[in-house]
Amino acid sequence: MKLLTLLIPFFFLPSNVVDGGDATLANEQPALREISNNAFNKGEYLKYRIHYGIIDAGIAELSVKDITSKNGRQVYHMVGKGRTTGMAEWFFKTRDTYETYIDTKSIVPWEFVRDVDEGGYKIKRHVLFDHDANTAKDILEKKPKDYNVPEDVQDILSAFYYARCAETENMKPGDMLPIEIFMDHEIFPFQLKYLGTERMKTEWGYIDCKKLIPVVQEGRVFREEEGLTLWVTNDANKIPIRLEAKLAVGSIKMDLMDFRNIRNPLQFKK
Repeated sequence: MKLLTLLIPFFFLPSNVVDGGDATLANEQPALREISNNAFNKGEYLKYRIHYGIIDAGIAELSVKDITSKNGRQVYHMVGKGRTTGMAEWFFKTRDTYETYIDTKSIVPWEFVRDVDEGGYKIKRHVLFDHDANTAKDILEKKPKDYNVPEDVQDILSAFYYARCAETENMKPGDMLPIEIFMDHEIFPFQLKYLGTERMKTEWGYIDCKKLIPVVQEGRVFREEEGLTLWVTNDANKIPIRLEAKLAVGSIKMDLMDFRNIRNPLQFKK
């Protein structure tokens, strides 16, 4: 069960981007754009319950651990973890860990670590990004090489936080939002289709959310991913409240079950 792989790509691409200016001279830092972040802070913690009806299947956790430095710039250190629970342990035991180091001003990743074990299928990646050359290198490859990547490319975990910095007040139903992610040495393009707003019930009360569905690329054509729906808070936080995937019988859901150190108070209503 690819817990975080299901969760991360289905969010917003920021639109409030400021041009970084002219190209830098040799030995200077790359001229990166700047993005206003009013969505998250150091210390934020989100926890999700993955379940099929009343049957628990797994837990996913996302944390903004610290602010440190990479390449002479300040970065957020984010960690995402996913694991199966209950009966799912018997059929497809999963232990996933993702780490990313995101520039605090441009919200692009400088370093990404992926260590997953999904039913015995293991993947390890350690990717370094060069946003001046628009390349990425997995230093765990036997013969590491530079992969060409799009400008301001994201990894699968940084995309979650990068997306939450979007300004979405003027979105209209039917609007499409693109995002490109570098994962497993390939570029994965996504688009999101905004359907409108919906009030969602949670254990803390009701909260207004934006409702979206992913549109995935098949060959050179984008097609809607049937049966997969995402709800995120209709506020500056843009926190996912629910991800639901329809199955032949019933559906599997990922619901917010705990949150701490949220930047802006969540507006629950009774």
